[in-house]
Amino acid sequence: MQEITVSTPSRLCLFGEHLDYLGLEVVAMAINLRFFARVTPRQDGLLRVMIRDSKLKELGNTELRYVEKLVDLNQDIVYTQKRDYFKSTVNVLRKRGVDLSTGFDLVMDSQIPIGKGMCSSTTMIMALLKALMESTQAEGKDDPDTLAELGFAAEVAEFQEPGGKMDHYTSAYGGLIHLDFADGVAPRRLHGKIPGRFVLFDSLTNKDTINVLASAKTPVMEGLEILRGYGVSSVRQLAQEPEKIHLIDRLDEVRARKMRAAVDNYQVLHQALQVMDAERFDNEAFGALLTRHHANLRDGLGISTPVIEQILDTALAHGAYGGKINGSGGGGCCYAYCTQERAQEVLDAVQALGYPGMILQTDEGTRVEA
Repeated sequence: MQEITVSTPSRLCLFGEHLDYLGLEVVAMAINLRFFARVTPRQDGLLRVMIRDSKLKELGNTELRYVEKLVDLNQDIVYTQKRDYFKSTVNVLRKRGVDLSTGFDLVMDSQIPIGKGMCSSTTMIMALLKALMESTQAEGKDDPDTLAELGFAAEVAEFQEPGGKMDHYTSAYGGLIHLDFADGVAPRRLHGKIPGRFVLFDSLTNKDTINVLASAKTPVMEGLEILRGYGVSSVRQLAQEPEKIHLIDRLDEVRARKMRAAVDNYQVLHQALQVMDAERFDNEAFGALLTRHHANLRDGLGISTPVIEQILDTALAHGAYGGKINGSGGGGCCYAYCTQERAQEVLDAVQALGYPGMILQTDEGTRVEA
């Protein structure tokens, strides 16, 4: 009975929050907060998962307890709760023809805060997928595109919920990645080096991911439907054809505000790609673009909080070049960008307010652990 351990990384969304599901682009970075899964085959057709429970609330919290989840693989899989991810992962693999009939023991451990915009659900599913596919030697187990698409199917498509594919692809690929969702998904690894440091902070506030996503996505999609009558088919078109921007004025206040935020964030992303591709990396320009992106998320989409604003203001006051909320918003985590020399000062200043944090590093994608 071979035991296999796999892991998958969390991520920072650098540019492109709430753009992926609009068919636009994202720049994201895998980081050294990981979800681990240790799998051993059984012989009774049961999937028995021991996983850390919701006590995982702060960065670096190690006082965790396991809870048991049991799925009978001898029976038809019926979802009995919202976002029944263990069962949806089994269903997705079964549809792909993966034989799970023997059953498995899984022990799952995470370094990733739950409910904080750090893709804890995605990484749990990606680790579970990778573990089961490695244990069964399933076709595609080493292909990041396959893993990402299966992860999206298990988390989003199975439950017909709003959400994009950024988390799944960043988790599968790792490193620094540019994702274009104009026609499916086009991943591109970015090989340039960002010289500064990212410092992540937990606002100690959970968020309602599904409602936040719906409140950000739906008005923009409705706005695009209205603007189609005026020859506008996408946010991308508005960003690339400035002479059409005035058409946003034909929308009501809420749809117009969120549409303008999406358009500017798309423009911010492309300016950031130029900074990242330049021969000399401009830390100040990069930080300013992060802050501009955050302002659109805060003022346009309304997804920041007073605590997150306090954290970011404190980081800027102690030398950070910029920063923003991370993930769908409404609470959760945020991060600041600064030089390596100022990172500890920024970390200490925010932690003195009572909000835990850590200095991050770029990390690999979904992998088998040695």
